[in-house]
Amino acid sequence: MSASHHPHPHPRPGDLDREPGPAGAHAGGHDHGSYRSYATGFGLSVILTAIPFWLVMGEVLEGRGLTIALVLACALAQVLVHMVYFLHLNTRSDEGWNFVATIFTIIVVVIMMAGSLWVMHNMNANMMPQMDHEAVTGFGS
Repeated sequence: MSASHHPHPHPRPGDLDREPGPAGAHAGGHDHGSYRSYATGFGLSVILTAIPFWLVMGEVLEGRGLTIALVLACALAQVLVHMVYFLHLNTRSDEGWNFVATIFTIIVVVIMMAGSLWVMHNMNANMMPQMDHEAVTGFGS
């Protein structure tokens, strides 16, 4: 192969700052993110990791339930940041099926988790009462 088949084998200085488009697309039609979008995703990921760490280690909030809710909210936000900035998941027509498949996967996982928790809760609530092991074995007194 000669160099004429690849007019610019190495990235030019301005290529890293340019948003992806048809010129920056792969042969399969998938875009790669720009340096700016990766830096934004990394910054948001660091922030969304530092906030829960600070909340838990600094014992900032009085209620444990509120702390757990905020940590889970940051985790969900971080999943979305990773999907958008690193996996380049969007709703454009060329990648619309990836988005639909991801939504379907999320729905199935939520149904499985909710169903499992529901079954475990009902099994726990409907079990026979615990026996007093100290009275049966005689080691309690």
